[in-house]
Amino acid sequence: MDNHQITRRRLIINGIVQGVGFRPFIFKLAKGIGLSGSIYNSSDGVIIELQGTEKQHHSFDSRLKHESPPLSVITSVESEQIPDCADSDFIIIASQSNKSVSTLISPDVALCEDCRLELFDSQNRRHLYPFINCTNCGPRYTIIENIPYDRPFTSMKHFRLCPACQAEYDDPLDRRFHAQPNACPNCGPSVWLVDKKGSKLPFENPILATIKLLTEGNIVAIKGLGGFHLAVNPLDADAVKKLREVKGRDEKPFALMVRNLQIARSLVHLSEKETVALTSIQAPIVLASALSDSNIAQNVAPGNDRLGIMLPYTPLHHLLLSADLSTLVMTSANYSEEPICIDNDEAQKRLTEMVDYYLLHNRDIYLRSDDSVVMEIAGGIRPIRRSRGYAPRPILLQNKGPSVLAVGAELKNVIGLSKDDKIFLSQHIGDLENLEAFEFFQMTIQHLQRIFEIEPELVVHDLHPEYLSSKWAKDQNIPLLGVQHHHAHLVACMAEHNLDEPVIGIIMDGTGYGSDGTIWGGEFLVGEATGFTRRAHFEPMPLPGGGAAIKAPWRTGLSYLYGVFGDNLPDIPALQDHDIQPIIQLLDAKLNSPMTSSCGRLFDAVAALSGGRQEIRYEAQAAIEFMQAAQNKLGGDFSLFNSVIINNTHVISMESIIKNLVSRILAKKTQGQLSQWFHFSLVKSFSHLARLLREETGIAKIVLSGGVFQNRLLLESMIQNLEENGFQVFTHSQVPTNDGGIALGQIAIGRKFLSS
Repeated sequence: MDNHQITRRRLIINGIVQGVGFRPFIFKLAKGIGLSGSIYNSSDGVIIELQGTEKQHHSFDSRLKHESPPLSVITSVESEQIPDCADSDFIIIASQSNKSVSTLISPDVALCEDCRLELFDSQNRRHLYPFINCTNCGPRYTIIENIPYDRPFTSMKHFRLCPACQAEYDDPLDRRFHAQPNACPNCGPSVWLVDKKGSKLPFENPILATIKLLTEGNIVAIKGLGGFHLAVNPLDADAVKKLREVKGRDEKPFALMVRNLQIARSLVHLSEKETVALTSIQAPIVLASALSDSNIAQNVAPGNDRLGIMLPYTPLHHLLLSADLSTLVMTSANYSEEPICIDNDEAQKRLTEMVDYYLLHNRDIYLRSDDSVVMEIAGGIRPIRRSRGYAPRPILLQNKGPSVLAVGAELKNVIGLSKDDKIFLSQHIGDLENLEAFEFFQMTIQHLQRIFEIEPELVVHDLHPEYLSSKWAKDQNIPLLGVQHHHAHLVACMAEHNLDEPVIGIIMDGTGYGSDGTIWGGEFLVGEATGFTRRAHFEPMPLPGGGAAIKAPWRTGLSYLYGVFGDNLPDIPALQDHDIQPIIQLLDAKLNSPMTSSCGRLFDAVAALSGGRQEIRYEAQAAIEFMQAAQNKLGGDFSLFNSVIINNTHVISMESIIKNLVSRILAKKTQGQLSQWFHFSLVKSFSHLARLLREETGIAKIVLSGGVFQNRLLLESMIQNLEENGFQVFTHSQVPTNDGGIALGQIAIGRKFLSS
């Protein structure tokens, strides 16, 4: 083709390309290159017409790929040649259809550097304004009420733009062109401070007053982007203790927000990947290795070798940490596992016994969104909680399929909806154990369906009949599909990697309702989206008291010990201070002692018997502390746990595990040595079973899923050992390996069910 020949083509672009500065970017790019044409929104996506030489077209395509705005995500580009026109300029045209635009909604993201510089520029009209934003940063998902994503359908509809902000909003060359949350001190939201009785305090600068109150040891509820935080000074052990008492959070670590990277590095070791995650536009909490010589109060993260660190992600946060405070405890404003507060009135009612003061603002939050949590494991940043900054960015699949609603699990609930080749996962909803959480669950489903215009053809739920999510699903007038919990884990990991053929799944977690009515959790499955077979698992053992045993791991340890030794119990030091007879009577009577093959419960039992945590104050505390005792080493001692074949299934002998453990306890091995032995033994035993299943099935691809694989030592060692044995290993990197990823697997199974 002649490089000087003029051609015209039409591009149809889909993705996160609305409200993120995409149209002004295209406008400036096309004009800068010398292309004529137009850009507009339509029901098919963003339509761009470009006319110019081949060289100009090539330059446009290259720069579109590499220079798009930071918040934009292009999921597809369709191109076709069309007849030339006589235009000589590039223009932005109003939307061509009343139908909703086929684009995606951006997550909420951290303050950009341009806005941060303006925030602290004394000559800027937004100097120290706590709601500064532009098309490259700020609230999105949490302020959207409906589509299209225009100001009248956001919580900014209450604030009329002043002439200066309106001029920015209307100028395609401005960084705030069509930035829906655009505002300034003259026309936008404001902050104020109230006491616990609700009386507004007459401070000219409520942010500086809040800083002073925090330095004096007060607890302040701070309204943020996706909800309220409870904040205290982390250098003040008494303030932290008080926060623990009022929040009902005895020992679970608190997250810290720090002024900048320099402060972060004074508290934790940061790898290159952790630094990238910490400073990303998602601004998650990063669980990093704590330094031993920091001045943070010990009760911020008691008994834990990691600290959760995040950087300020709103202008309000930057202002709070710019003066006398460089670090704050910032934890979700709720009691125990209730949803975080988002409304001013709600916060002042629910938190009245918990806080001393409230820093409020009048930009409404339409949808709760907890902070996201990530951790570097096995060389990659992996989500522990996928929420603010990530949701509702879709997981992309290879093929289009029917629309499915997945209602997730009971704990760490996340719901999902699919449309075409995209799966939209909600923010973290939490544990569905109270009315507030259940109402949040229902509202999130309605909200996602509305903003993405999805009418599901199928609802997929967990098999557990008592889960509130399953009960809700059964009340809907939509076809229904129940999916086994660990099958959903298996397929969630497969969906991340676009795997279709059968794989071996090593699925290890705490609790999942099994196809046989018992509690599963230590499973080797072979299958894919259409089904699975259970090929190996731990020998089921009773949980005396059910949920009570989960909170008191010594009970679980005693049960496993009694199951192996009967009345001839060995003299285990860890059990000497416990009244064991009532538990033995419960086991003998088989009362309220459900059977479980759970790996999570096995970890609890071994940790307790080894002298570790006897009672827990937060989920998986015993297992976490037991892992830490190994100091990230396997050592050289291991046992290959025996298994027997029952009904064509390999059953890992509990006798083999417990007797090997007891022999080492009686030999006075330290807790650290016992932890190293147990982790190494699991790795060796799991790899041995994987090789047996490969011989039986011919399958060499393995997925690892379930909450137990948040254990850094176990996951890293498993990957290494399996790869050394010739397996292809697939793990989670887009969704949590815990129950926060279940909905992805449920959707993939549901889509396959509808298309079969």
